[in-house]
Amino acid sequence: MVSTGQPGGTSSVVDRFPTKYLAAPEVRDMPEPPSAFRKVVGPGIIAAGVGMASGEFVLYPYIASQVGLVFVWAALVGLATQYFLNMEIERYTLATGETALTGFSRYWRHWGLVFAVMAYFANIWPGWATSSATLITYLVGGSVAPIAIGILLVIGVSLTMAPVVYQALEKTEMVKVAAVLLLIVVGAVAAIGATAWSDTPQIITNAGIPHQELGFALLLGALAFAGAGGGQNLCQSNWIRDKRFGMGAYVPRIVSPVTGHPEAAPSTGFVFEPTEENLGRWRRWWSFANREQLITFVLISFLTIVFTSLLAYATVFGKEGLESNISFLKAEGEALNAAVGGWFGTFFWIIGAFSLFAAALGIVDYTSRLGADVLKTAYLKNANESKIYFALVWGLVLIGIIVILSGLSQPLVLLVISAVTGGLMMFIYSALLLLVNRRVLPKEIRPGAGRVAALVWAFLLFGLLSVLTFNQQLRELFGG
Repeated sequence: MVSTGQPGGTSSVVDRFPTKYLAAPEVRDMPEPPSAFRKVVGPGIIAAGVGMASGEFVLYPYIASQVGLVFVWAALVGLATQYFLNMEIERYTLATGETALTGFSRYWRHWGLVFAVMAYFANIWPGWATSSATLITYLVGGSVAPIAIGILLVIGVSLTMAPVVYQALEKTEMVKVAAVLLLIVVGAVAAIGATAWSDTPQIITNAGIPHQELGFALLLGALAFAGAGGGQNLCQSNWIRDKRFGMGAYVPRIVSPVTGHPEAAPSTGFVFEPTEENLGRWRRWWSFANREQLITFVLISFLTIVFTSLLAYATVFGKEGLESNISFLKAEGEALNAAVGGWFGTFFWIIGAFSLFAAALGIVDYTSRLGADVLKTAYLKNANESKIYFALVWGLVLIGIIVILSGLSQPLVLLVISAVTGGLMMFIYSALLLLVNRRVLPKEIRPGAGRVAALVWAFLLFGLLSVLTFNQQLRELFGG
């Protein structure tokens, strides 16, 4: 029997929502889904574009250069785990129009703030901007610091001047993904030889965990953070809401304080009664969302990891002295120049520089989105969310500039924070997603046994990762 929410009938779906800290959502009908799949494409590409950074361009290629293709399988496991995690984040927002952080805050007011602060501190070091600047120096020379400052200022201005921020971010990440796919096509023909292609089956036939050569924590980190990780996964809520998925269509989008038209955004969301008509629309939305995430985020990320691993394997496998940081790309680009011709190494660096810039843009966006959503919903209910967002954007930009101007290399404390917080966040919110989606949502749209098992797996995986990473960082911090 379906719930009607009518006087004298069964109880309303709203009754399941905790209201100690936040007001109950408003009941509305589930919006009609679009007629064509192409109209929902976007959030998964943003996720792939933002996440397509260290793992795809540094970590997996570095592993391939050291031990071959034996660990590429882990990328698929990591991406599959994140797929199910992302879909449970999307499930809550599709059904309520609220972000997952708002759902968590219904049970404890400060949950959202905890995750927002962790994300902010994890990204306070402008690593992607400096990485992009480093690749630019390989191309044109110059100093990393002023180029990185210029990149930060471009990011701040770009996000501020975009009339609708989501649309600008989506276009940027789509261009990035297209550029990377072009690199894959050109590289597959020009740079990866017959020997490397013939060794590709080793991904399956020689699959292993080369922990003695590279360290267990490093490998677990690569497995768990293939594609995205940490606060970026939580921002799936914000991105699908701005794309007008499901009940998110009722929530105004973040717009520029300069070029956009300000709207009064509600602090809580909207839910639908599980009537047959609403459930029919829900099922179509859920099908669209699952396909969009699988075809864009998972497929694009996996293809990129496989290709960049093959590219590194074909050019620098077994080379001594390679570093597992951004300088690794200089050695790889030089090897590509020597193997293919001067044009391809340059092309590789151009794509890498733009890719890391787009990653930096997305990281500043999602970090600020998470903070703005939390502050607006739980603490500053009369404030304008767009203005909070842009204050946080420029806060990250200015802090990054100060860090660069100080002349400091990455402080060890910030490295420890970045290494630990991502896994710790995912460990905690895997459990919280299970809580809110099983308790708050109507039984007709709650996660089934398979999805619950996937959340339990994510909880155990990221818990183990957090323990191992924290132990490794403590040993490095204290010289153990």
